[in-house]
Amino acid sequence: MATGRTHRPATRSRGIPEATVARLPLYLRALTALSERSVPTVSSEELAAAAGVNSAKLRKDFSYLGSYGTRGVGYDVEYLVYQISRELGLTQDWPVVIVGIGNLGAALANYGGFASRGFRVAALIDADPDLTGRVVAGIPVQHSDDLEKIVEENGVSIGVITTPAGVAQEVCDRLVNAGVTSILNFAPTVLSVPDGVDVRKVDLSIELQILAFHEQRKAGELAADAPLPETPADAIPATTRQQIPAEAAAQDAARARRGAGSAGGTGSAKGAAKTKDPADQGPDGDVPAVMPA
Repeated sequence: MATGRTHRPATRSRGIPEATVARLPLYLRALTALSERSVPTVSSEELAAAAGVNSAKLRKDFSYLGSYGTRGVGYDVEYLVYQISRELGLTQDWPVVIVGIGNLGAALANYGGFASRGFRVAALIDADPDLTGRVVAGIPVQHSDDLEKIVEENGVSIGVITTPAGVAQEVCDRLVNAGVTSILNFAPTVLSVPDGVDVRKVDLSIELQILAFHEQRKAGELAADAPLPETPADAIPATTRQQIPAEAAAQDAARARRGAGSAGGTGSAKGAAKTKDPADQGPDGDVPAVMPA
């Protein structure tokens, strides 16, 4: 059983930080698009904008590759494509095995972007005997009983796991024991691997949950900024509309009586209290049933 931490930052012979390595594919994608348009050179600002990073970070990343560009000219696009491809190991063919040929596994097998980036799908593996022999993306599906043999025969060092979470660790252990040292995990679980094995996790549901959080926050901000809607008069019940004028009239009468009491001075206060209308008193005889506004 494979044990150890869930992933290990690779030790790079050139001392390139892991964060820089993670950005290299972004630069390569932008550079490839420029190359396809026959753009000979590009400035750090233009390339940084295309890759979605700031130019200072891009120049720092490229310094690890020994590429500093030319002042007033920029970077040579074709040379940078070669440099980054070489650093990422894309100048050679990488056979890949996909384990778990459900909807996601089949979609990955049909993805044309692998071959154009140096990755060749060498084999498709599944535990379902009904899938054995079925051709997906021009490749026959093989049974998982032969996993170790398939890995050895094809010289596979990269495995892609698209199985259910419950069997992902077992599949991972078998791949590692067969000689696979890099795993791309699409199963919704954390894999434990020994030192020397790299794992990259892709969890689409987690990404969607993060987007849902941001959508909820944006909706809350919009609701907080929105003015309170006015209630149309016809939306107020008829009984309530009838009560509103009566309550207003009662409040006006209370104000008038209070004002009359004040005009009579302190000497008439007792008299005013004696002539108070019982109808204006509350249940206890001392608090008005309708408090003045």
